[in-house]
Amino acid sequence: MSSSPYRFGRYVPSEQVPPEPERVTDQVVHRFEHVFEVDPERMTRFRQQKMPAWDTKRIVAARWDHLDAVHREFADEVLLAGEGPEPGPPSGPDQGKGANQ
Repeated sequence: MSSSPYRFGRYVPSEQVPPEPERVTDQVVHRFEHVFEVDPERMTRFRQQKMPAWDTKRIVAARWDHLDAVHREFADEVLLAGEGPEPGPPSGPDQGKGANQ
């Protein structure tokens, strides 16, 4: 895909060819930021359809929007991978014990 901004109303097939895949592992390739795919060479049982670059980006954007909506609706806080929660106040000796203990 070209680095030029999107031109509304123009679909040019030559601009919609996805970039060449970068190998991540034996079974995974990477074409777009935050998008990992099963290596197409491994998917031989069923013929794979060609997918334009704009469609991949549209699907990824919709997934991020959905994840943001779920976080807004259900999450008290969002933890990032590799980061713990903010440290809270130190707990006293009675906290964390049940009534019978």
